[in-house]
Amino acid sequence: MKKSLSLSLVIAFLLLSGATFQTEKSTTPEDKDFLSTVRFIITRQEKKAFLNLPPSERKAFIEEFWKKRDLIPETDVNEYKEEYLRRVKEAKHLFSGEGGPSGWLQDRGRVYILLGPPEQRETYPRGEDLRDIPTEYWHYGFHVLTFRDYRKNGNYELQESAHMLAEISHAQELLNPEMKPEKVFFDFNLDIKRTAERQTLILISIPYKNIWLSAEGDELKTSLKLSLEIFDSAEKKVWQEAKVYPISLAKEQLKALMGQDYLIEIPVQLDPGNYHASITLENLTEQTKVKKIITFAV
Repeated sequence: MKKSLSLSLVIAFLLLSGATFQTEKSTTPEDKDFLSTVRFIITRQEKKAFLNLPPSERKAFIEEFWKKRDLIPETDVNEYKEEYLRRVKEAKHLFSGEGGPSGWLQDRGRVYILLGPPEQRETYPRGEDLRDIPTEYWHYGFHVLTFRDYRKNGNYELQESAHMLAEISHAQELLNPEMKPEKVFFDFNLDIKRTAERQTLILISIPYKNIWLSAEGDELKTSLKLSLEIFDSAEKKVWQEAKVYPISLAKEQLKALMGQDYLIEIPVQLDPGNYHASITLENLTEQTKVKKIITFAV
């Protein structure tokens, strides 16, 4: 992950998160797109100045807007702009599904843009212990952010205070003064199927683009640690499995696989009934993990 965005970005988020961004009729589609994209970092004064400018002068304003935020002005690349726009693009991809087209503007998308991918993410799409509302925990160092989907419509609301976000951002700046490699958002998809032999098949798929690999000579390597527990309707553990899956790829292989998934299939033998499975997957190279719970019937 590149150097964390400035603490001022978080402060801007806190000030503007409740603000509406209505634009004047004189704005072009390009102007509206700019204002929407930078809504977390543009100040009220900057927005007002931009809208008061003649359309012919707005392009120069946009250039200056990014220039004064450049982390390393002596280089040809504007690191701040590239990092911010990269996070916006990723947030749109990650959170515009169940959260709707504007999912990236909801709390998970905003936090992702402000703080980058979490070091560890725990997801409970059906609630913890099956008695709660959908919940996610995002770990940033010693800090944990909690998101809850109270309406069960894909809109996970941040539970922590504004002070917590600013504190995490400040800690990131102190701990990461130099540029670091980009970090991916580790996640996996989960499905349950029945085979012709009446076995239950746990299907786990991880997009290769979401897997952090380390370079070792001419190869890219990592290991995925899987922990699986299955419980029946009486909360009795009926299945347990733990396994490490090593991955080793040549760089050219990875390029060819970037649009595909790494697949894990676990066949289990279960009697008819209702079950829930707890699956934790950890990338041992990056030391990030995701936990999910799924209910199913056999």
